Amino acid sequence: MNRLRNRLILAFLAATLAPLGVTLFVTASLLEQSFSYDSISELDEISKSLKKTGRELYERACADLKNDIRHGKLEPTRYAAAERSGWPAEAAEFAASGEAERCVPSGQGARLEYLVKHGSEIWSYSTDVGVRMDDISRQYRRARALVELHQTHDMRRGITKLFVVLAAAIWLLSLALVVYLSHRISRPIGQLTEGLSRLAAGDLGTRLPEPKRNDEVGRAMQAFNYMAGQLEQSTKRLVYLTQLASWQTLARKMAHEVKNSLTPIRLTVEEMMARHAEADRSFMEQAAQIVVEEVESLERRVQAFSRFAAEPPVNPMQIDVNAVVEERIAFLKTAHPEIAYSLRLTEERPKAVADPDLVRGILTNLLENAAEAAGEGGRILGLTSADEARVIIEVHDSGPGLSEQARRSLFQPTISFKKGGMGLGLSIARKSALASGGDIVPVKGELGGAAFRVLLPVVANGVETRPDRG
Repeated sequence: MNRLRNRLILAFLAATLAPLGVTLFVTASLLEQSFSYDSISELDEISKSLKKTGRELYERACADLKNDIRHGKLEPTRYAAAERSGWPAEAAEFAASGEAERCVPSGQGARLEYLVKHGSEIWSYSTDVGVRMDDISRQYRRARALVELHQTHDMRRGITKLFVVLAAAIWLLSLALVVYLSHRISRPIGQLTEGLSRLAAGDLGTRLPEPKRNDEVGRAMQAFNYMAGQLEQSTKRLVYLTQLASWQTLARKMAHEVKNSLTPIRLTVEEMMARHAEADRSFMEQAAQIVVEEVESLERRVQAFSRFAAEPPVNPMQIDVNAVVEERIAFLKTAHPEIAYSLRLTEERPKAVADPDLVRGILTNLLENAAEAAGEGGRILGLTSADEARVIIEVHDSGPGLSEQARRSLFQPTISFKKGGMGLGLSIARKSALASGGDIVPVKGELGGAAFRVLLPVVANGVETRPDRG
């Protein structure tokens, strides 16, 4: 479970739910107060009052009209049955109804008309009421229409719902954004934590995915990968030096024991040659020569073990690597005229901090191995380069190259992949490079064969910088 992501989401919920609830409550209260003063409510009351007033006015006008008729104050207008085709609409409609009398507004709106049936005739009495009844009716209908429209749509409820939906949508969008951002933040931190756990458990090959961000988290992931690489390289070098120390102890013991036996053997054989009869001298000389040659071969091997077992003296100083490479190739190319040598040196002429004798020994070993691998008609390339942290020397040959098995055990003592080799040359060369603060690593060859890269500390503005041995 991603605890960091969940905590970020909970923090967002805690920080937003309470303010959101308060905002909704306050907004609803303000809307309620605002709509409490709504003119629609007043219009509803006015329309109802207008209806009541109009009805009372109509009924009173009708009563007054009837009273005037009873007192003989008004003369009727008579509509005879013979003239029915010329009757006004109010009279014709009244005649067709079953009513005996009717009080209706006249066509002019401001008058009230009282209709009465007398046999086949219709009598009509009319009086002025001073108010246009059709205007009152029209205004009343319009007011009621507005009230009914407002009640149908209920603006207060609609606005409240709209606000709630809008607030909820914004909050949910913010929550989704927080979930995305929290996942984006917590995922690389989780990867970093897992990587640290695996690294602490001993998995030095642990690497994090290459970050696609350049913020603090991305730089932390890059720093982790760099640190893991450096730790893996340092561990490998430590293991290698530990192995070398074990081999050195064994080599010292072997060299001492073999040397103690070789000297008496040589002296005894020479004494036998001096004392043997003349007749068998030819055979004895041949046999003694074989023994002496083998003893000398053993002595050379003992000397090689002695050099391997000895700690190389280190006298670091500033050296011009271009000059050292040119000098070594010029010195060795005369011994291998069948080999084509070429140089590709950097124009900056960088200065390295190392023991010049150890560097010459390293280059001699690499160039001799390259010449033997390239063979007659082969090619050897020497090149130099530099960056802010190191000076680089490379030796490439056109030989058969290195197998995967050879690469895995390339610097192991006593393991050799060439005829007559003892497997100590590259081990001694790498030990010299490590003693100078650098290293030797195999790289992809440009000439189709093997290639080795020598890394040395660089002098930058007078300050020594150790290489990262990458």
